[in-house]
Amino acid sequence: MIQSSIKYSMMDRRNPYLQVLIITILVLSLTSSSYSHRLYPHGHEYKIEDYDHTMISDFRLINRMSLIKCPIESPYIQINTSATSALPNEGNITVTVSGVLHPATGDWVAMVSPSTADIGSCPLDAVMYMQTGDLAGLPLLCHYPVKAQYVSNDPGYLSCQNSACQDSSCLIKTCSGSVTFHYTNIRTDLIFVFFAGGVKTPCILATTQPIQFANPASPLYGHLSSIDSTATSMTLTWVSGDQAPQQVLYGNNQSQTSVVTTFTQNDMCTTTLLPSPAKDFGWHDPGYIHSAVMTGLLPSTTYSYQYGSNSVGWSNQTQFRTPPAGGSNELTFLAFGDMGKTPLDPSIEHYIQPGAESVIQAMASEVAAGNIDAIYHIGDISYATGFLVEWDFFLNLVEYIASSVSYMTSIGNHERDYINSGSVYITPDSGGECGVPYETYFPMPTPAKDKPWYSIEQGPVHFTVISTEHPWSVNSEQYNWMQSDMASVNRSRTPWLIFAGHRPMYSSIKGLEILNVDPRFVSAVEPLLLQYQVDLALFGHVHNYERLCAVYQKQCLGMPVKDANGIDTYGNGNYTAPVHVIIGMAGFTLDSFTSNPSSWSLVRLSEFGYSKVQATPNSLLFQLVNAHTRQIDDSFYITK
Repeated sequence: MIQSSIKYSMMDRRNPYLQVLIITILVLSLTSSSYSHRLYPHGHEYKIEDYDHTMISDFRLINRMSLIKCPIESPYIQINTSATSALPNEGNITVTVSGVLHPATGDWVAMVSPSTADIGSCPLDAVMYMQTGDLAGLPLLCHYPVKAQYVSNDPGYLSCQNSACQDSSCLIKTCSGSVTFHYTNIRTDLIFVFFAGGVKTPCILATTQPIQFANPASPLYGHLSSIDSTATSMTLTWVSGDQAPQQVLYGNNQSQTSVVTTFTQNDMCTTTLLPSPAKDFGWHDPGYIHSAVMTGLLPSTTYSYQYGSNSVGWSNQTQFRTPPAGGSNELTFLAFGDMGKTPLDPSIEHYIQPGAESVIQAMASEVAAGNIDAIYHIGDISYATGFLVEWDFFLNLVEYIASSVSYMTSIGNHERDYINSGSVYITPDSGGECGVPYETYFPMPTPAKDKPWYSIEQGPVHFTVISTEHPWSVNSEQYNWMQSDMASVNRSRTPWLIFAGHRPMYSSIKGLEILNVDPRFVSAVEPLLLQYQVDLALFGHVHNYERLCAVYQKQCLGMPVKDANGIDTYGNGNYTAPVHVIIGMAGFTLDSFTSNPSSWSLVRLSEFGYSKVQATPNSLLFQLVNAHTRQIDDSFYITK
């Protein structure tokens, strides 16, 4: 039953007296010169380079409005769904509203989970968004809907093409409309709520009965990662509503038992004055995350696996391919950043990354062809940012590609950054997740918890993967690790050194460069790239594609030349400097470029896509694949 009443306990965040008190304190804090030092006790100022350029969807406004019971517009109103039994793990459900006397553009339906969620009026929740730079000043619902659609998505709704007579002489006609939602198994039951009044003045018209999932404990969303450079073991991670250990069955009658973990609201970051979405109205129970290490594998070999248990059921049989071992002769991998997810229906949601679905579909074709050894996702993974249910939808979206080859990741600002959490940038970009869901869902071969940097060798490539969100200043732990790792590379074994992290060192994005490039990071880390002769540096964060010359300190130390086929070629036989490429074009709304780029910027494209890299001991071929056309929009070689 949805709770829609307004409670007035002095300890309740909806208490109007408490609201006035806290908002008054907040306003005084915002106008105080010492505000930043109180929020950031280590003395960090909230500098301009700490901001992130993000997009707030219209749907986020839904949760900033006071909720009231609608005046009785029609005694005939009903809301029903196409579900006739408990739901399978994934599918579509049609929601029909009927008995409407006056269809309006502001009529909409929300998917809410769990069914007991409180979507009453929580005006104080507006203050939560002030920490993210959202100063709308309007109250939030007490629990965030999973997704929503306007009923006008049904083209016949506003014109009442589907009508029904409510009396024998048909003097009273009412209208109906239907919208279809895509869902995936999020373990908790669903309820659909019919609202009128639009997102600015919503009121409840009707609700459905709770709808259960047939198997909330079902093992789902399996995805792979490498644990070392031998390629003889791989980690499989999946999600289930059951906390008992499960198994992965693979290869020739081999099996491994899962290690089970989870996280709770208490693990999320927040502040005393301003609760975070992850800690409060964006929380959703993640179930249990299972991980098992498949051992005894051979490199560059195809196997199949299945995971689950007899009590909760088993996943489908899945084929996967191990990557080549470090030091072998060939590697083909895909790389990108800033992907997130696209809803598989016309819903409006908290964050929508419009290019994610097309990019994933294009990469799925590559993976299905059997030509891809590994995938590298360079930060800003799901964009859940404190709305935890969105991790399930993201994992569902990437399941095919991530379950078939090694899916390696690095952490971004939207996974890690939060106030007083130890991140370099004192921003609320993670919505209070502060890296906990990311590290739980994506175990990488890192040295320890909340130290999300690692290196791995695959084929002729040594990858050094860092966190731009954790301290990287000279003599910091991560800096010393970077130095030690790159100094240890055996170029006779792995001729190529690729450096990857989320925030770039260069960008020609339209607007102030300082919003996207931190000169402190560049000053500290760029010299290491030159010193250890990094061949290729891959970054995201900026949502476009940009290729640079062989650059150091904003100077082109090397320029490509055209080969016989007209493809740019950087000759690293006589090393000059790293080639930087920004590859943040995998899903998030694309950024524009400045009209006056610097001389170090050679190629700039704002198209959704991903990069494909083929490495042999003597050459590295980099290709930018356009997700819509499947054509190569840019390519270059680096040769030894």
